[in-house]
Amino acid sequence: MKAVVYDKSNSPKTLVFRDVETPVPNDNELLVKIHAVSVNAGDYRSMKMGTVPKRKIFGSDIAGTVEATGKNIRQFAVGDEVFGDISACGLGGFAEFVAVPETQLALKPAGVSFEAAAAVPMSAVTALQGLRNIGNIQPGQKVLICGAGGGVGTFAVQLAKYFETEVTAVCSTGNAELMRTLGADYVVDYTKEDYIKSGKRYDLIVAVNGYQTLSVYKHALNPGGTAVIVGGALSQILKSLLLGPILSLGGRKVRVLVSKPDSQDLKFIIKLVEAGRIRPVIDRRYPLSETAEAVRYLSEGHVRGKLVITCC
Repeated sequence: MKAVVYDKSNSPKTLVFRDVETPVPNDNELLVKIHAVSVNAGDYRSMKMGTVPKRKIFGSDIAGTVEATGKNIRQFAVGDEVFGDISACGLGGFAEFVAVPETQLALKPAGVSFEAAAAVPMSAVTALQGLRNIGNIQPGQKVLICGAGGGVGTFAVQLAKYFETEVTAVCSTGNAELMRTLGADYVVDYTKEDYIKSGKRYDLIVAVNGYQTLSVYKHALNPGGTAVIVGGALSQILKSLLLGPILSLGGRKVRVLVSKPDSQDLKFIIKLVEAGRIRPVIDRRYPLSETAEAVRYLSEGHVRGKLVITCC
């Protein structure tokens, strides 16, 4: 099969499009023929840190067709259209086929394209868990989404509106109109306006890849409010983990999200996509052979929504 392999022997280290052996599923795995896979910031950051999967193939968010099943598989059959986040079982999505446990996947509705399904898993589940599980989002709240233009942010804006809140989206000039089409009640262009100095306070803040200090987010909260830190630079994450509990003393909370793949959350999200309540925003599409270019573009930090790789 064709796959994009991380080649550490090259200088500089590169992603190489080449032939590799097709995986063989064990008794508890499915062989999935991948139709689409999306690129996540975690792929780029792992490469940068030198954290390489066993088979040297990155890619977590897949959508495809079941090609073969192990003898212990009960939930799926050959021909089923599936999607999911396979980051917990060794990655391998930048390829034509991957072998994965059935627990990592969910059925893809016929009315949702492979590309749309591949754009959902990690970003949408992260947004959902940040808003609902950590932020305890409630109808009528004032919610601020920082970093609203990226993969997690575009889903967070839509999900916050689904939960019947007033949403303020912070983004660049080029994404302002997109935020309005996604349902944001207010849009702040961070290149022109400092949302912190506005004096407005929020019940829930979701800071995606945030650059502000934790105390700044806390200062922008209403009494009893919560700021959820999602991703960001390693230094920001470490500070959040170390200082979050201290800053959370009192009525305002600063918490760090460690999202996890969850098949039930996947099913919840995909039903909303199928019903047209939320939609994946896809910036660009690339063939599998151009995955390295997609990762390069992602690393520049200007992606609007998601990048999707089409495999067949």
